[in-house]
Amino acid sequence: MKSVQVRSIVALMGGLLVVAMSVAGYRLWNGEPYPAADPDQVATRLKQEAQRVYSELALPGQPDVSSNGVETGTCYYRGLRSLAHVDEGRSDVSSFGLQWRVTDVPRNTARTGQERVRRRLEQEGWKLTSENVSGMGFRFERPDTDEKVAVDWHQPTGTLAVSVYAPCGKLPDHFDQYRWPESEWSPK
Repeated sequence: MKSVQVRSIVALMGGLLVVAMSVAGYRLWNGEPYPAADPDQVATRLKQEAQRVYSELALPGQPDVSSNGVETGTCYYRGLRSLAHVDEGRSDVSSFGLQWRVTDVPRNTARTGQERVRRRLEQEGWKLTSENVSGMGFRFERPDTDEKVAVDWHQPTGTLAVSVYAPCGKLPDHFDQYRWPESEWSPK
């Protein structure tokens, strides 16, 4: 009777070891899974942030804003599987970004607007991740979502460029980036 119990326990432990090794092997091969992303919700957040930055910059008049709206970006395989897919993007995972720019913005206008954006981001708990040498550009990251905001001013053309970014997320099966009305944006 005791021998049967010992064999049962050994068999159970062996089975648990096989399951644990399978899970560890799967994670090692595939890497950390990407979190699920709802493209419409991500686009809404990015557009709201882009609009807030636009409003805070307080550009005079009705400047001609250049933007393609929210666009998807490439995300790559993780774990050891990435070695089998070097520089190959995944079709089921995407990052998201919204960029807009205005040219002929005077230095003082850009500087004053950027300071308003910077103060607000700091007050909301965003963390400064980089600042360009001229002090006329910066990038902040929101710690709880890893979303990023970058605001740069380029002296030669007076171009004020804003980028709002969301990290890679697993897309729903039905998502079609080419038929995505929620991606459209222009400032109000």
